[in-house]
This record gives sequence, C-alpha cells and structure tokens, in this order.
Amino acid sequence: MIRKAKIQDIKAIYTLLQIYSSKGELLPRPFSKLYDHLRDFIVYTDDTTGEIVGCCALQFCWEDLAEIRSLAVHPDYLRKDIGTLLAETVLAEAKTYDIKRVFTLTYKPGFFEKLGFVQVDKAELPLIKIWSDCILCVKFPNCDEIALIKEITY
Repeated sequence: MIRKAKIQDIKAIYTLLQIYSSKGELLPRPFSKLYDHLRDFIVYTDDTTGEIVGCCALQFCWEDLAEIRSLAVHPDYLRKDIGTLLAETVLAEAKTYDIKRVFTLTYKPGFFEKLGFVQVDKAELPLIKIWSDCILCVKFPNCDEIALIKEITY
C-alpha cells in the first residue's frame, strides 16, 4: 500500500535510506532534513506486516519544476515494481500541481529512463539545486550522480 508519510515513519524512512547511503548508492539524509521534508514523502508498506519497505519524495523547486528524491526500496522487496509504483505516484502528484518538469539525480539512470526520463547535463539543473543541496554534499564539486529530467504531458 502506498500512502503519505506520517511523523511516526521518520525512523523507518531514515533506516531505509541508510541501507543505500552506507553503500554510496544514495546520498544520506539527516533526521532533521527528513522532519523538514516529511510532507514530501510517500511510503510503501507491506500489506501483511505494515512495515515500511519503500519510500520516495517529491520536492518542489519552483512553480514548474520538482525533483524526485530519496527513492529507496528494501533489498528484500526488490524486483516487485515497488520503486516503479512509488515513482509513478509522485509523478502523478506532480501533475496535480501542474508541474511541467521533474528531474532526479541518480546512480540508476536505467530505472528512470524506463519511466520516460532523459539524461541531461547537470549544468541544465537549476542553480537553486546546486546552492541549496549539492554544495553541502561530501562529493561536491565532483558529483558522480547522473541527472535526468522528464517533461510532464497533460
């Protein structure tokens, strides 16, 4: 089941993101940022246990642009289309806000390309992204993530 994240979900979201950030596959998100951006998150819960096994965030940059962030699925639940469902859910949400473009920075470009994203040069991303998040990253300015963008059609 997919639903909006609740305040009680923060620890589970943090733990899920840590699985991938500890391997260098996802940028870490501190607890404080998760609380700040709770309303951006959706979660996927196991129907049987109620455990959070996936998460994804849609963060708005400005009136026509948003970013998919922190997309993660527990390793035991891979290959069950949970990541696809999460991404499609936030893309549908972006559409309800009349967002025209959604971008992501990722180490898994193939996943997003299957959803209609195309690779772009990071220089095409808005400067607000660079100065608000990227500059605080341990990999800045040598970012090795791949930038992709999707035009939303109506």
